[in-house]
Amino acid sequence: MIVAGIQFDIRWEDPARNHALVREQARAAAEGGARLVVLPEMFATGFTMRSSWAAEVGAESWRFMADLARELSLWILGGWVAADPAPGAAETPHNALSLFSPDGREVMRYHKIHRFALAGEEQHYAAGENLVSTEIEGVRITPLICYDLRFPELFRIAAATTDLFVVCANWPEVRSAAWRVLLRARAIENQAYLLGVNRVGVAGTLPHSGDSALLDPLGETLCAAAPHSPALLLGEVAPENVVATRRRFPFLNDRRPELYSALEAAWNSRPGNREEKAGDLQ
Repeated sequence: MIVAGIQFDIRWEDPARNHALVREQARAAAEGGARLVVLPEMFATGFTMRSSWAAEVGAESWRFMADLARELSLWILGGWVAADPAPGAAETPHNALSLFSPDGREVMRYHKIHRFALAGEEQHYAAGENLVSTEIEGVRITPLICYDLRFPELFRIAAATTDLFVVCANWPEVRSAAWRVLLRARAIENQAYLLGVNRVGVAGTLPHSGDSALLDPLGETLCAAAPHSPALLLGEVAPENVVATRRRFPFLNDRRPELYSALEAAWNSRPGNREEKAGDLQ
């Protein structure tokens, strides 16, 4: 299956303009044979902390993705702000991803599990509580959002039943080295394809270099977007390559998950041991 990532300069809090930019590139992706088109995190608004407003306009982006998927007869996966209050969280919306089928149906929705405290995201968005995954045209896909990339536990949980991880992001240039390394690490350690789709341009005072890429199950780069430039990334994902890689290198079979929780409990109970918090580290 050919997959596409749209790396573009998200116009700050301008859904109509961003929709127009995405439509143009999605059409080009369809012409290039793509069956799945992936958009960045919060593609219509940018990484805004005006969550109530973003949730209000989020319905427009939801309809836009549904209509675009139907119009082009392909799968669309994109980030938006969903007015899905968590239990006990009043009306706090979620930073979300939704997947739309070629007939315009929403078939999967993911809520970002790890909120980016350095930007105050936890003050404006509810935390997700569930991983989601689905199979489209023979490819098993698990989506995650931006900061989730720093938490390998999520990827490991889903690895055995995932061919392609997708990470949609607004990841700033100042930490672009970490973005590139972590994309490759997640692909290598889970022996799965990984498509990272990031934005370019400046949000507030933060430049974003993009560095979107598709990596294979050995962590080799199949295609990558030039930094700082809008780009349409096109690459092929073959589930049989995931199977072949895991048979040739059966590393995942050597895991000992039944032991890990016991090791963690024993480690944390050591005399004098304490869990370090970010504020404790100098």
